[in-house]
Amino acid sequence: MSGLTELTDKTFDGQIAAGVTVVDFWAPWCGPCRMQTPILEALTPRVAGKAVLAKVNVDDYPDLAARFNVRGIPTLILFKDGKAVQQMVGVQREDALLRAIEAAG
Repeated sequence: MSGLTELTDKTFDGQIAAGVTVVDFWAPWCGPCRMQTPILEALTPRVAGKAVLAKVNVDDYPDLAARFNVRGIPTLILFKDGKAVQQMVGVQREDALLRAIEAAG
């Protein structure tokens, strides 16, 4: 996953604590999740310095998914300085994600 930050239960809180982070809650068996990954990879250079794009595998870290009431995947949550400010369920287009990041910035 080029340019995407893999988060774990140990790195999650530190990553979202400051600035803008978009976290993709996903699983390898999820077809729509596999569609979302290349969109995030394409967006990564466009938001460099403005936001971090990250992923959490819900199979590996179900407690993180439960903490944010992730019921369907992919779910993308935009965090600003440690607080969830927007939650999007389903595959999101690059332009919609860019607008959300710019609005949060």
